[in-house]
Amino acid sequence: MEIEGKSDTDNCSRTIATKKKNKSVGRKNAQKAQRVMKTEKEIFDLVDKIREISFSLHGHLRHGHLEKVYENGVAHRSRKAGIGIEQQYPLKVYDVDGTILGEYVADLFAENCLLVELKAVKRLAEEHTAQLLGYMRACKVEHGVLINFGAPRLEIKKYILSKLS
Repeated sequence: MEIEGKSDTDNCSRTIATKKKNKSVGRKNAQKAQRVMKTEKEIFDLVDKIREISFSLHGHLRHGHLEKVYENGVAHRSRKAGIGIEQQYPLKVYDVDGTILGEYVADLFAENCLLVELKAVKRLAEEHTAQLLGYMRACKVEHGVLINFGAPRLEIKKYILSKLS
């Protein structure tokens, strides 16, 4: 059994150790579980926490690192803050009729409800937004955040899809 959402250091260490030990089992179980229905306020609070973590990390590392470094940093700091977050999380891609077409691997997936797409580019382009929105639509995830660590100023954009079916 995984321990999630704890903020003290001992439980966080146990959570990480348990997740590493049972990584494949945990992902299979997480995929089977329905996404947690959170209120709009809870989701916006989660986005605020991710935003604060990202600003803090960007302030420390600045721009110029590989995307993976920022992914590890956001994941580490999120876990320390008690946020349930998964790196390189596989999400099923669905066709209109519900047929599973394959999997998309999200950079980060927070609290089973927020898709976090990271970039380390000079500036965000329309293609990056289209990519995130396409992932959200195909994987039936209503909330997403696009974060760019590659510019001198951190860029964060929150997106919401409505009427997912």
